[in-house]
Amino acid sequence: MAIKQLTETIINQIAAGEVIERPASVVKELVENAIDAGATRIEIVTAGGGKNLIRVTDNGSGIPSNELSLAVSRHCTSKLTDDVHDIRALGFRGEALPSIGSVSRLSVKSRKAEADSGFEISVHGGRMDGPRPTPMNGGTIAEVRDLFFATPARLKFMKTDRAEASAISDVVKRVAIAFPHIRFSIAGSDRTPLDLAATGEGSAGMLERISQVLGKEFPENAIAIDAMRDGVRLTGFAGIPAFNRANSLHQFAYVNGRPVRDKQIWGAIRGAYADVISRDRHPVVVLFLNLDPALVDVNVHPAKADVRFRDPGLVRGLIVGAIREALGQSGIRAATSGAEAMLNSFRLGGMEPSPPGVTGQHWQGARAVNQNYHVQRSPYRPLEPESGFKNSENGFAETVQTFLYDRAEALAADARAGTIEVAPDLLSNPLGAARAQIHANYIVSQTKDSLVIVDQHAAHERLVYEALKNALHSRPLPAQMLLIPEIVDLPEEDVERLVAHAETLARFGLGIESFGPGAVAVRETPSMLGEIDTPQLIRDLADEIAEHDTSNGLKAILDHVAATMACHGSVRSGRRLKPDEMNALLRQMEETPGSGTCNHGRPTYIELKLSDIERLFGRR
Repeated sequence: MAIKQLTETIINQIAAGEVIERPASVVKELVENAIDAGATRIEIVTAGGGKNLIRVTDNGSGIPSNELSLAVSRHCTSKLTDDVHDIRALGFRGEALPSIGSVSRLSVKSRKAEADSGFEISVHGGRMDGPRPTPMNGGTIAEVRDLFFATPARLKFMKTDRAEASAISDVVKRVAIAFPHIRFSIAGSDRTPLDLAATGEGSAGMLERISQVLGKEFPENAIAIDAMRDGVRLTGFAGIPAFNRANSLHQFAYVNGRPVRDKQIWGAIRGAYADVISRDRHPVVVLFLNLDPALVDVNVHPAKADVRFRDPGLVRGLIVGAIREALGQSGIRAATSGAEAMLNSFRLGGMEPSPPGVTGQHWQGARAVNQNYHVQRSPYRPLEPESGFKNSENGFAETVQTFLYDRAEALAADARAGTIEVAPDLLSNPLGAARAQIHANYIVSQTKDSLVIVDQHAAHERLVYEALKNALHSRPLPAQMLLIPEIVDLPEEDVERLVAHAETLARFGLGIESFGPGAVAVRETPSMLGEIDTPQLIRDLADEIAEHDTSNGLKAILDHVAATMACHGSVRSGRRLKPDEMNALLRQMEETPGSGTCNHGRPTYIELKLSDIERLFGRR
């Protein structure tokens, strides 16, 4: 076929195929334009999951009437200087509006604050009409109807209206976190309205905006991060290990205010939590990277979702180091979600199955009565202190308790709290003083304002694991020399990368050297690994170095061995502990970083505040 020049419409539709993947992509581009225009209020309206209607209204600076036709033309932008690497705005290519107009019915209305009236321009399937005067307030209104009507094949790949509406909400939330001083609202016939009020700038405003998106429990389970290294600054909030999710949708990363989904950043987050969260769980984090635009290339992905750092090793090290340092300095903390789950299990009306011999109809009626019950209105509620009996020195209630406990030892069950004397100074410690051991596995301790339940096996497992890790990494590991060096064939570039990291690998007991242009000779392996598949280990390390420029894979393997040894060498479930042993375990937990979770990512303890317990019994 002969080479020919493509028409402008075809060129725009090809660009739309890269930039406009789904309705959420349209919303993202239009919202970014509004932010670049200095808007403080952005309103989004959708219908049909964004396929029928998307309207974005802002109160930004607006577009002059003589520039409207340029705004919907390819490669026309006001956000880029002569230096393509100096990108300080969210948008810069000048492709969004013409790409959207080539596959939909686009209308853009805009008015400058000093203008007498607004102007409107339309683009239907790539055909431009206008601009023409239109009445409106200051700002811009971008309206997209019948998305992909010009390319109906794309509609077949769209998901349901509900799924597309959810994707739009996710995009807006991700953008909103980075701009807490802007109010965002989403409405439409296909969704539940969402209004994110402006919270102001600064750390407090940022945390409040994050809580609007991630929920009120996030600030209670998050640690502030602020670190700087070689001109790259990292700020944000990292959730404690016990506060985690089943997927990575609650991980937010921003580079110079731009939301990104970069695999290097996700890998660094995973590495930072590697020792404290199970592999099938994901931490909740919000991170902001700020650096010179010349040190990062944001023009490597059509939708600007990926970025490329000039020094990826620096960024990865900063993220891993900052999160681990913050977790270590935060002390021991339990997730509030664990206590909330326990409280919910205790609350009245929480049982679902009907009792034996009771029909479903009668049980539902009983549940309805039960749900209307309120402990403060009950005639059987506990007596208030001022209305209690005062006939004896200790009070009537204490007399009755003494009478019962003197005659009914069976009430003590498995707990032996009364046999443990508590030193007052222990109650001020984070995990308090041990009061009892129940079911030969759980330690019940008391602080000044809470009750703590500790899983003794999980807690001691973490303590042993951290001790083993410190012993492993405080000095070079013992290595066993191979009688006959093992030769592993590899591509030349992999050999060069491995040899460059040979000194680091030697610290972990792996001795390698180049054996010609396409192979390495392995002369030593770590003693604690015993017999291993050496070629597979070398190939895995080469792959990791090629992807992340680090050789942490061997360290991770050694840590896994240490974790297995810790699991088998820790206090077993079913072992009775003396009071001194229980208190010693609590004190070690307070001194050990990461002791809030075990090696498998499970929580080691749950804390119930006294105020929560009192609410359960109707005292508050």
